[in-house]
Amino acid sequence: MAIAKVYGLGMQSFYNKEVNFATDTVKVMLCSSGYTPDQDAHRYKSSVTNEVSGTGYTARGLTLTSKTLSYDSPSNTLTLDAADPTWTATTLSGVHYAVFYVDTGSDGTSPLISYMDFQSDYATTAQDFTIVLPATGIVQATAA
Repeated sequence: MAIAKVYGLGMQSFYNKEVNFATDTVKVMLCSSGYTPDQDAHRYKSSVTNEVSGTGYTARGLTLTSKTLSYDSPSNTLTLDAADPTWTATTLSGVHYAVFYVDTGSDGTSPLISYMDFQSDYATTAQDFTIVLPATGIVQATAA
């Protein structure tokens, strides 16, 4: 089971108006276990290392589609979600993390949003690689 976490400084990027989830190009990239996420220090894509490579995978990741931003008033919960990203006919090894970010075209200004830790390394050989996003989406926040 994957564990999803938000980058703390990514939250700051939302409040600084660096992120507009509805209109920005939001991507997900895959990284190996050589990357060590730091929720308190990593703010931009330039902090992310060890992106995987292989057949069917393009550097900088995949653009998310069918993005939604929904608020549930009974639970005071805001959810950012998208369609499950799929890379087709991939041959990959060592996939350990999925990192979600806004792609501005420059690593130093592309804000990180969240990441998923798959808890172990995954590999594919000429098959699709799909991330099944949880019901809580990419990010879920509750106003308390």
